[in-house]
Amino acid sequence: MTLPISRFPVPDLASLPDDLRERILAVQAKAGFVPNVFLALGHRPAELRAFMDYHDALMLREEGLTKAEREMIVVATSGANNCVYCVVAHGAILRVYAKNARVADQLATNHRKAEITPRQMAMLDFALKVCTESAAVDEADFAALREHGFSDDEIWDIGAITAFFAMSNRIANLISMRPNDEFYLLGRVPRGK
Repeated sequence: MTLPISRFPVPDLASLPDDLRERILAVQAKAGFVPNVFLALGHRPAELRAFMDYHDALMLREEGLTKAEREMIVVATSGANNCVYCVVAHGAILRVYAKNARVADQLATNHRKAEITPRQMAMLDFALKVCTESAAVDEADFAALREHGFSDDEIWDIGAITAFFAMSNRIANLISMRPNDEFYLLGRVPRGK
């Protein structure tokens, strides 16, 4: 049984404004499919545009955290927020970046048992604190990250990625956004199989 992409109306790609359609087609050219998030959020084009801009500002930065570390934050915090879409979609991206078919499942369940470095463990400890009890974040949390070599900009990124995906997780759950089938195998089996 195939569930709908969203409980709200889903526009055709052709009906979206030109700038959004071009950005989505660029993703399709790279991934080989259109991630459902773009179609589902296309229900409100101005919000999709803002979503894509902020996502790219956080996730495509060249300096600081690696692409895999950024995805680790998304997967671990999305697991804590029970967001199936983000765990599945960003878990796939993480498997590709980390070149590790196991790590996404581990992080979505319990990052303390995952195949990650002590530095990444500290990063995720902080991200999950921001995710679940942000009012309790204090100087000791920043000191712990600095002991692992994180800069203030990287600490900001950890918190901002966590916060952005908290919003994304809640929207995905609100609209019952379904992950693309393609995400489930991505990074688990060699391409072309």
